[in-house]
Amino acid sequence: MPCIDHLPKLSDDDRAAILAPLDSFSRNRGYTWQPSPLVLVLRTDDGSIVGGLIGETLWGWLRIDILAVAEEFWVSGWGRKIIEEAERTAIAAGCHSAWVDTFSFQSRGSTCGWGIACSGNCPITRPARHAIS
Repeated sequence: MPCIDHLPKLSDDDRAAILAPLDSFSRNRGYTWQPSPLVLVLRTDDGSIVGGLIGETLWGWLRIDILAVAEEFWVSGWGRKIIEEAERTAIAAGCHSAWVDTFSFQSRGSTCGWGIACSGNCPITRPARHAIS
């Protein structure tokens, strides 16, 4: 009988095993599940990482999982610059759309100000307030 197990860390082998059924299902319908990672880092002159973006591209979509920039760099526009670089990279890879999830207290004002349209708003209890897609 199957059981559900919690993993303290996701190994590459565990990830591949988890994705195998999705890949098989997708391939049987004519879609190859091969997301390409998109990772950008913001470095200071001394090489320290002070932010970045973690996402992937697949089937014409850019999905941004994480955009984080130290506050002192965020106010200087580095969050927007990272998004713009991600967009350029995604377009060069053939993407036509992007998917970003965030919470209202994190960056709704910024993302909507950058021309990102909100397709959903899910009110939730504190501390996150609203989940926005």
